[in-house]
Amino acid sequence: MRKPRTLTIVILWVVGGLISCSKSDNNQQAATDAAPNTLSEDERAAGWELLFDGSTLTGWKRYNHDTIGPLWSVKEGAILCDGTGLGEGSGAMGGSLLTTRTFGNFDLTFEWKISPGGNSGVLYHVVESPEFGHDYETGPEYQVMDDAGWQGGELKPAQLVGSNYDMFEAPANKKVMPVGEWNTGRIVYNNGHVEHWLNGEKTVEFEEGSEDYNQRYQSSKWVDYPGWNKSKTGAISLQDHGAPVYYRNIKIRAL
Repeated sequence: MRKPRTLTIVILWVVGGLISCSKSDNNQQAATDAAPNTLSEDERAAGWELLFDGSTLTGWKRYNHDTIGPLWSVKEGAILCDGTGLGEGSGAMGGSLLTTRTFGNFDLTFEWKISPGGNSGVLYHVVESPEFGHDYETGPEYQVMDDAGWQGGELKPAQLVGSNYDMFEAPANKKVMPVGEWNTGRIVYNNGHVEHWLNGEKTVEFEEGSEDYNQRYQSSKWVDYPGWNKSKTGAISLQDHGAPVYYRNIKIRAL
């Protein structure tokens, strides 16, 4: 008996769909299994660059110092700042780690994991100069921290993880992985348009110079720092805040 033509078409459609789903699943699994600190062919074609090679601190330096110092190292394919028991900036031995290159408009992605009660951040448009004691005096910050475990002073919503520090707060229901697990972060800066992302969800979006921005600035700590956010090009910086923190998969694309 000949099978009805419509039945044959349905069978082919179902089989084709299963093959397509299988390919999609394989592609997603391949992306998930990609080795850290590497670029895919598609990423290279789109203009992405690695800022961390996975094994050395080539392309990085300590803020206002000629040497990296003892706190920053590479461990198991990640940049580690081990400031255990030390304060922000960790005295003469510490200080934030910043790129030797500068960037203007960019799309930056990175992975991070924090220690219990830890605090750190990723800053951009950082200017290095002896007149400034810390990177945060010049560059805006994507806050990285353990909100729930923080044992310091009381923080405002705009000082919690995923926020643009002391300016724009991330939502209270943001998705954060448990302490010791990897989170993904993203900062987009394009001619004053700024976005923060945390684990695939947008947490912050604003326009520099808008009325809302100016009002928030006047109420922030940054009014006391005359060099803050004045340059629209600068280094990317990983903050030393006296707590162990890890970074990897640091990728940037010029816009």
